[in-house]
This record gives sequence, structure tokens and C-alpha cells, in this order.
Amino acid sequence: MANIKAGIDRKANRRGAARLAAVQALYQMEISGAGINDVFAEFDSHWLGNEVEGDRYLPAEAAFFRDVVAGVVRDQVRIDPLIDDALSKSWPLKRIAAILRAVLRAGSYELEHRIDIPARVVVSEYVDVAHAFVENDEAGMVNAVLDQIARHFRTAEFTR
Repeated sequence: MANIKAGIDRKANRRGAARLAAVQALYQMEISGAGINDVFAEFDSHWLGNEVEGDRYLPAEAAFFRDVVAGVVRDQVRIDPLIDDALSKSWPLKRIAAILRAVLRAGSYELEHRIDIPARVVVSEYVDVAHAFVENDEAGMVNAVLDQIARHFRTAEFTR
């Protein structure tokens, strides 16, 4: 399992920690085939605000973590085609690394459903999460894809 502490140092807040944990949980579910209840139980007991292998993890906003993970699982059939449309036609979602798929899915879910959070904040936060796992080029791709999806769901926020 990738170390979810890596990206927390940059934005040490409970919601940021929840986003990072949600991406890690989605990644774990895709890679291992674990179910949502198993992932919730593992993250509750091992990852959210606990010490793992000598590293202390920032407490995450558990309700926010659960909302993002459950929302992605529920809406993935709708989310994936939106992401695919935003990607280059020569590089479809299935060719993207699993961790980036998790980042894009979580960000897309938030952009559609968490209208209480400004779109630019959501995009920025998930670019920060991506930086915890990938190089600048891939994080730039996350920025471009989520920006396009943000403009799809939140047009009014970009026409002001």
C-alpha cells in the first residue's frame, strides 16, 4: 500500500487528509478487489489518524472520506466516461495508472456533488494529492482533466 503520509505535509488539514485517504482507499479497492466495507474498516482502524509503521497520520475528516469513497463507488459508471472524454483520445482512462484513476474519480465526484466547495479548490486539492504519488507531468494532466470536468459541472464558477 502506498504511503498516504507523503502528500499530507503540504496541506495539513483534516479534509485534505480525507481526500488523500479516499484516493488511497479507491486505489486499494481497484488493485486488491476489496469491498467498500472492508476498506472503511481498515482505514478506520489503521490509517485515519493513527500511527502506521512508525509514521503518525493526520486525522482525516471521516465523514468526508466516506462520502467521497462511497460516492465514487456509487457513481463510477457515470464518472469514468466523463474522465475519458476529458482525456486525450490516444490515452484513454484504462491506460492511466490506477492511482491516477483514483485521483481523477475522487476529484470528479467532488466537482459534481460537493458544490459547497469551490471548483478551483477541488482541482487544486486533487493536484496536490496527485503530487504525493506522481511526477509533475502526471499532476499536470490531473489539473487539465479536472479543470475540464469542473467547467462541465460548474460553468457559472468560471464565467464570473
